[in-house]
Amino acid sequence: MLRILNSSSTRPGPKPGLLFTSVLYVLFVLLMLGKLRLLHGNLQLPYINMGATDFLIAAGCVLALSFWVFWLPVRARLWALALLDLLLTALIFADLVYFRYFGDFLTVPVLLQAGQVESLGGSIAELLRWRDLWLFADWPLMLAAALWGWSRRRKNVRGFSGTSAYSLGTGTSSSSRRRVRFLQRFAAGLLVLVIGFSAAFFPIRHASQTWAKNLLENNWWNMSMYNVTGLLGFHAIDAYRYAQTAIGKGQSLSDERLTEIRDWFEKGRASRTGPAELLGKYKGSNVVMVQGEAFMNFFVGKEVNGQPITPNLDALMADSLYFDHFYQQTGQGRTSDADLAANFSLHPLPSGSVFIRYADNEFETLPSILKEQGYSANVFHAYDGSFWNRNRMYQEMGYDRFYTEKDYVIDEPLGWSLGDRSFFNQSVGFMENTPEPFYSFLIGLSSHHPYNLALKDEDKLPVGEFEGTTFGDYLQSVHYVDSALGDMVQRLKNDGLWENTIFVFYGDHDFSLDEHEAVGTLLGDDVSEFEYTQMMGQVPLLIHLPDGELAGTYEQPGGQLDIMPTLLSLLGVDAGNYALMGSNLLDDSKQERLVVLRTGAFTDGKIYYEPSPDGVFENGICYDLATGQPTDVEQARAGYDEAVKRLAISDDVLAKDLIPTLDLKK
Repeated sequence: MLRILNSSSTRPGPKPGLLFTSVLYVLFVLLMLGKLRLLHGNLQLPYINMGATDFLIAAGCVLALSFWVFWLPVRARLWALALLDLLLTALIFADLVYFRYFGDFLTVPVLLQAGQVESLGGSIAELLRWRDLWLFADWPLMLAAALWGWSRRRKNVRGFSGTSAYSLGTGTSSSSRRRVRFLQRFAAGLLVLVIGFSAAFFPIRHASQTWAKNLLENNWWNMSMYNVTGLLGFHAIDAYRYAQTAIGKGQSLSDERLTEIRDWFEKGRASRTGPAELLGKYKGSNVVMVQGEAFMNFFVGKEVNGQPITPNLDALMADSLYFDHFYQQTGQGRTSDADLAANFSLHPLPSGSVFIRYADNEFETLPSILKEQGYSANVFHAYDGSFWNRNRMYQEMGYDRFYTEKDYVIDEPLGWSLGDRSFFNQSVGFMENTPEPFYSFLIGLSSHHPYNLALKDEDKLPVGEFEGTTFGDYLQSVHYVDSALGDMVQRLKNDGLWENTIFVFYGDHDFSLDEHEAVGTLLGDDVSEFEYTQMMGQVPLLIHLPDGELAGTYEQPGGQLDIMPTLLSLLGVDAGNYALMGSNLLDDSKQERLVVLRTGAFTDGKIYYEPSPDGVFENGICYDLATGQPTDVEQARAGYDEAVKRLAISDDVLAKDLIPTLDLKK
């Protein structure tokens, strides 16, 4: 008895590890909130602030993601928090780098194509900033804390090893104490889950039923979702939606919805077909279409340091159709989305790439339709055939053959792969042995970010004050591509193919740089924010017809989805018989033309509507294109409603694999 009483003075109190990990958990939550705030500051999104409600949602998401650590023993709790810190920091950092290039966040479909990241090494390096190290500043602190906790635990174990006299005196069994501790941990974890879920769910639900009504159903842009849910909430909803897509793809739409979609396509028949006098005027012509990587419109016809940037394209414009207000309509799929727009005439997805997510759908594509007309159809890209899932997708699209880097002699290594000069030249060589008429689709690569090509002196453009800058490197790369195009056209002429070929060149997307000031310097004038937005949204489209007819600069708005119906009609195929979202660029009817972008922005040639990141129509800006100044947003109401409808229809066509169901042929 005396022994027991004497030992009471050394009786252990609550385990130091429990208190320590509780403090560490609070520190972990605060650190994650700090990192999310750091990310938000780097995004610099207009109209989106990280206020008190946003912090509440963010904190709730962190709690809901980490509640389970309380159910673990002390040592496992420390490791779990360290692992969560590692994973969440990596996610935040990856989102930040991805946003700098794509203006968007990572999604599940993008992660499923993560094998492509290895090929983006040079581009990723260009996007890193020294200040990004602040995201990892807590890692040394976490390591020190873990070591301190480990040393404290060892001291406690040495001080109270064996069966304590106190426990013998009380008669409380060790198994009872373990059960009590487990119930305490379970209750604590459950409480954290309830608090976290409530803090995140109810503000999001309130927003989705009030000022952000229908945003979760009609998500145009992931930044709009982020504005409501925060980063972690966005990723949770994205994962849920992807699971829904995977599970619900086979579920059919209601008859009412199918009728609505079919009626929309029926109504647009005439706009897809175009003028009767041009239908089939170039029937039997070859088609050579070149997609230029990151090739934009603002520098076409311009000079730097007294030298033209695109002399060959400028010369081609003299006897070609050139569309001066032509918009790229890509989303997260970027180059693959441009391919989709031009060869499928469908809008890209709000998340991920169609080439990755819906490669097993049945499509009506430009190559498959032309093959029905007796064409040979081949696609050329001097790169890894698995990139963007092209090996599989091009089979589904109906191409006879996909020429990849394995088919080319890499005699001009440049940038990511083979230089476009040799790529174009070797591709024309393949065309010489292809039965006519043929459709050839070429995807260039030399003007890909980060643009630091090791060019020969004869290929260099004297960029003057831009020398040594990324913008200067970009001008060098597009000048080189233009020179390669000139050589390609000359070979087509020498081979006797030019006179029976419709030649098409267009850019796929913007150059992923923030070079507002440099663009203004190049153009010799101040460029407003709106003007810069327009420049970043527009790419060139040139169509050269075999007889040089219809040449001129066309200023009416158009987009990449309009390429396919325009070409089909010229070749004698009624585009009205297919479920295409675009319209014929040569349609001269009085019907108002509308070009819709994946973000929900649109133009009819008179106004341009730019949606607000919060998804509220009234918070968007309507610009008068004649003046470049904001005007009454209500002028955009009808176009807004139509844009919503078009994007929803395109998404349903893709998600529900509706092409064979619609069957518009008459």
